[in-house]
Amino acid sequence: MPESKTYDVVVVGGGPAGATAATDLASKGHSVLLLDRQGRIKPCGGAVPPRLLRDFNVPTSMLVAQVSSAEIVSPTDRRVNMPIEGGFVGMVDREHFDEWLRERAAEAGAERCAGTFEAFDRDTDGVARIHYRPKNGGRDASLEVVRTRAVIGADGANSAVAREAVPRAGRVPYVFAYHEIVRSPQDGAAHFDSKRCDVYYNGRMSPDFYSWVFPHGDTTSIGTGSANKGFSLRNAVADLRGITGLDAAETIRKEGAPIPLKPRRKWDNDQDVLLAGDAAGVVAPASGEGIYYAMVCGRFAGEAVEEFLRTNDAKALAGARKRFMKEHGRVFWILGIMQYFWYKNDKRRERFVSMCADPDVQRLTWEAYMNKKLVRARPGAHLRVFFKDVAHLLGLVQPDEESKLGPRRGVS
Repeated sequence: MPESKTYDVVVVGGGPAGATAATDLASKGHSVLLLDRQGRIKPCGGAVPPRLLRDFNVPTSMLVAQVSSAEIVSPTDRRVNMPIEGGFVGMVDREHFDEWLRERAAEAGAERCAGTFEAFDRDTDGVARIHYRPKNGGRDASLEVVRTRAVIGADGANSAVAREAVPRAGRVPYVFAYHEIVRSPQDGAAHFDSKRCDVYYNGRMSPDFYSWVFPHGDTTSIGTGSANKGFSLRNAVADLRGITGLDAAETIRKEGAPIPLKPRRKWDNDQDVLLAGDAAGVVAPASGEGIYYAMVCGRFAGEAVEEFLRTNDAKALAGARKRFMKEHGRVFWILGIMQYFWYKNDKRRERFVSMCADPDVQRLTWEAYMNKKLVRARPGAHLRVFFKDVAHLLGLVQPDEESKLGPRRGVS
């Protein structure tokens, strides 16, 4: 057999995490192979905060829409409008956004390769080897092999790299997400607003998560998620389309995939492999937000691998998880608690939506989302939110009585 080419890094998976890591490492002069299956579009609402554009130098031209409000809908069809003051939620189309990220990695010097990861092993000298099946060769194509000093596994929630090379990574809970991309109607038709995200908390459409209608410019994502394997996501989306009047909209494509809801307990193999993105489990509980966190994780993974290549000290790889959890672990913990309490049943969902009518809750929610930081400058608001949260959780306030706890600005 001909001698396999050796890279500094092979990145398996070309989503936001993998493409970001590949871009950063290639731009610093490392030889990088970006291995991606291509042709697969992850089901995703596509929401990104303004901070993502700033931190990762993403032009606003990549946004297909800028959302200025969200409408939260309870099980009894109570609707709460949450306007975004002083900012927006950006929307991207994953089909084009992910490809743009991969192309940027190639422009930085990464070598792109379309293929499917098949196996991980080591050469006689101990160097890691990646076996993959080239896409153009079909299922009967012979496997190709490359050598690499380091591997970044960014190949999704069911990461094959994690199974093969990081045995101590542990399992993570996940929801299975399903959405249908439809042709967007005109504003005002079928209760549709191209500048608004609609979020439904209703056990009939998701017993343990939420459902959504997210505008993407010319198209719209209508979806739901659940960890309940017996729950029919397709039927739930059909119900949602009927409720919203979007059942008549032209369906362009349908997609489904698992979404992890908790970071894995270990991201590296103590030697030369590091996980990133969904493979590392960095999707926010409660919200399911993953694009921004995937790109942060990809950046941290790239920096950890760069240090490993420079020092040959495998302990550097663990730094990616430590940095991520230090910066975002508390937010993930809070969101996990929120999902555990508020998504249990429709009675609690009703109270949760009622609580979202409060202006303090809205202000702190949007400030935290757009800046990806817990807001520390409003101790009075935090205290008020805490007592209101407890009152709603204990049932001391009826869903239609939240006005007694504060003004009802923003309620539709």
